[in-house]
Amino acid sequence: MDSVNAIGRFFSRTRRRASTAKQDRGLDDATRSVLGDFIKQRRGVEGWVESATRFNKPSLLLIAYDGEWIRRSIPSAAWAFDFCAKHDIPAYQAGVVPYPQRKRDWDARHR
Repeated sequence: MDSVNAIGRFFSRTRRRASTAKQDRGLDDATRSVLGDFIKQRRGVEGWVESATRFNKPSLLLIAYDGEWIRRSIPSAAWAFDFCAKHDIPAYQAGVVPYPQRKRDWDARHR
């Protein structure tokens, strides 16, 4: 009985991983487009890579010079760092480098 349950768990995990990989591929194109447009339309953009938690996927937070920001879920932290490098913008680890004051100021102005 135990070996049957173990095999069943193995295959269910494999299926789950495969469906997640398919979602990441679809998410990748849409996310890349939205984030790329944000970078092109604004100046002074910097990126903060937010690690995955138990409840959230990893995400990339882009903040422009005036504090305007956009956050999107991403496939992985490595993807975010590669994306920022390709667009020549600095990328920071969110748990290490705090968000800039300009983001908090922008949030306060738009509440």
